[in-house]
Amino acid sequence: MGWGENGRFHDYHYILICWITINNLSKKKGDSTINKRIDLHTHSIFSDGELLPSEIARRASVLNHRAVAITDHVDASNIDCVGRIINAVLDIRENWDIEIIPGAEITHAPAEIIEKLANQAKNLGAEIVVVHGETIVEPVIEGTNWNAVNCPEVDILAHPGLITLEEAEIAKENDIALEISARRGHCLGNGHVASVALEVGAKLVVDTDTHAPEDLISYDMAYKIASGAGLPEKEIEKVLKDNPENILKSKGII
Repeated sequence: MGWGENGRFHDYHYILICWITINNLSKKKGDSTINKRIDLHTHSIFSDGELLPSEIARRASVLNHRAVAITDHVDASNIDCVGRIINAVLDIRENWDIEIIPGAEITHAPAEIIEKLANQAKNLGAEIVVVHGETIVEPVIEGTNWNAVNCPEVDILAHPGLITLEEAEIAKENDIALEISARRGHCLGNGHVASVALEVGAKLVVDTDTHAPEDLISYDMAYKIASGAGLPEKEIEKVLKDNPENILKSKGII
């Protein structure tokens, strides 16, 4: 760079340096001011959550979310709740600048009927189907992970605990994402899930499994959770941004 007669940088050089500095600061890793969250696992009052779908949407919007899926717990007894969620979602989509996605989380159902329930949920209008995986803090029936990853209608296997390499490989083949969980208890398996997924190349997402107002998180916190699970820095943006975006793009949602 050249120097002015008075020994200072020319004005345009000074302005350029200031701009580069500010731009670099604004792109700090995990900065929620420039990155929008996508959370594909939350619960409303239609199962055991505390929030109406509208309040989930509002709180997610304030936390700079691009999209959030409402995936209430279902089994054969209440799977029809998907239709009621859709009614709320349509009003929100039409009036607010956030994508709200109707879904379902198949929970503690017999492993043998996961495929049947997943198909029923999709036929009722669920755009995201999650299966409540074999978390290490609940007595989820053995075989749930296996049946979930072998079902093409499943999009996400939530908190899959001590998932095996073979199950992760099948998840990859069927384009099913494995979840890194922000939820207390379920998150205890995150390190194992991340390690296995990275070994076989399975897709990962970070979700909250929100039940209460304080469960929703910013992009910055999601970044920390992904990092804490042992994901290398080069993988984290893919897990937080690219993978959930691709799930929604494949369905024509965004």
